[in-house]
Amino acid sequence: MIRNLAYAGFISPNAAEWRAFGPDVLGAQVVDGADDAVRLRIDDRAWRIAVHPGEHDDIAYFGWAVTDDEIAGTIERAEGFGCTVHVDDALAAERQVGRLAWFEDPFGVRHELIDEIAGPEVFTPGRSMEGPFVTGEQGLGHVVLVLPDAERGREFVTGVLGMALSDVITTGPVVVDFYHCRTSEARHHTLATMSIPGMVGFFHLMLEVAEIDDVGRALDRVKKLKMTLPMDLGKHPNDLMTSFYVRGPSGFDIEYGTGGLVVDDADWEVGAYDHVSLWGHRAPDGGPPPPGIMRPAG
Repeated sequence: MIRNLAYAGFISPNAAEWRAFGPDVLGAQVVDGADDAVRLRIDDRAWRIAVHPGEHDDIAYFGWAVTDDEIAGTIERAEGFGCTVHVDDALAAERQVGRLAWFEDPFGVRHELIDEIAGPEVFTPGRSMEGPFVTGEQGLGHVVLVLPDAERGREFVTGVLGMALSDVITTGPVVVDFYHCRTSEARHHTLATMSIPGMVGFFHLMLEVAEIDDVGRALDRVKKLKMTLPMDLGKHPNDLMTSFYVRGPSGFDIEYGTGGLVVDDADWEVGAYDHVSLWGHRAPDGGPPPPGIMRPAG
């Protein structure tokens, strides 16, 4: 089964800007690799986020940590869903993992199944921080995808990735499904999806820190730099995360928060909500900006 989100990769014409945004705003550490991608470390793993130079902003790949004896089963489910799976030892070495198999889902998003990222490495925050990022068995954080077909998306996330539904938030015509990994100490959601007919896109990547003071200091830095805040400080009703959202250099948002709910899949009950915030999360005048990564599904 998938244990967590191990890493996330993107392409962007503004990749170089992450060399400043990563440490100065997020508190991440920039690490150099063999290519021209900007890689960020937030814990003792070799890296967690990579941004590769490219002509437009887009998702490059998501890396999912899978228990060693479950990689074959996940590959079988992906192939049964119509995905073509590739086992790539050379890419495994480049990603600094032991094993790697990859495939594209029916919407064109690339998923990589790995055993573990190399480590431990010494993590040095890019700026002064009170505490660590929350990773470990919960992995990098969570991601929110835009998919063109809600039902097909549910079939893929539960049937291939093997995640379980945590809850659903419905606000007007917008429905967001939240999924957790089937472990005893899982993030409330490691993946969320929302449906926009005909479109594939990416909303945000969530990074969690252990201390509320680190959230506040990051927010102060964002405001000093006059960066776009799609949502100011607030708290969600379902995962109980206290967070804000900042528009990063590559079109998508970073949710930066603390206090996220941990769930046990064995006794979790699916919930339903009609609001996204218990308090706060105020959007700019005119509403939050649309996702910066959107393309026609095809």
